[in-house]
Amino acid sequence: MPRGRRYGNALFGVACVLTFLLVVAPLVDMLWTVLSRGGSALNWVVFSQVTNGISGGLLNAIEGTLVLSGGALLFAAPIGVLAGVYLAEYGAGAWGRLVRFLADVLTGVPSIVLGYFSYVTLVEEMGWQFSALAGAITLAMLIVPYIARFSEMALRQNPPSLREAAYALGCKEPQVVFKVLLPAARSGVITGVLLALAISVGETAPLIYTAGWSNYMWNGQLTHEPIGYLTYVIWSFINQPFASAHALAYAAAFIVIGVVLLINIAARLLLRQRL
Repeated sequence: MPRGRRYGNALFGVACVLTFLLVVAPLVDMLWTVLSRGGSALNWVVFSQVTNGISGGLLNAIEGTLVLSGGALLFAAPIGVLAGVYLAEYGAGAWGRLVRFLADVLTGVPSIVLGYFSYVTLVEEMGWQFSALAGAITLAMLIVPYIARFSEMALRQNPPSLREAAYALGCKEPQVVFKVLLPAARSGVITGVLLALAISVGETAPLIYTAGWSNYMWNGQLTHEPIGYLTYVIWSFINQPFASAHALAYAAAFIVIGVVLLINIAARLLLRQRL
């Protein structure tokens, strides 16, 4: 190999390593800060008591995050999976291309824009005020395109012979889709749902405009009642000049990162099973 080429390869390798370090170093520093400070802030009070001003625990925020993200999945999962089925099976025409384009556009819309839209329509115009339902619907609008596109890709990985065999056995179109193709692609579809769940758990901006904040446990009311959630604690409490507020913020960040990490690991395992 010519000497100039060896020098060029070595220089390129060094540039790649430096670029990698520039990306990874801030991430490692952020994770170390959150995990070390958040881990030291975790205790039984965090999981057993509600927030009391800028102190107390995070039980209300943990419950609220589960309610909002779970409610978002109740809305988004059926719509997203059915949209993915349509795009995979019948989306070859102009309408399918339009739906894909709109889904891709929606994934690029800043979440705070969706929050402001829901604030105008749901909180103000429909009079729901800050509520769990407004927050869940907003999160559902955010994650539907992810589920749809991931479901489409999972269904497109099914071999054509699978569909042909189902038709050869006399199955009708709904049976082919819901009893053959979807079960065969379930790992990929569930992976998309889990990744969408991880996205919803980490969102803050749309919930500020729709869910508000509450120091109390959720009373089961869907509208006219604000609800707490973990990302609000991170966003708001870290700006307070009190050690108790900072401890709760880091504890909330630790819990959010842990939940998102577990969801992503589960999604990876399902995707590896699919492949």
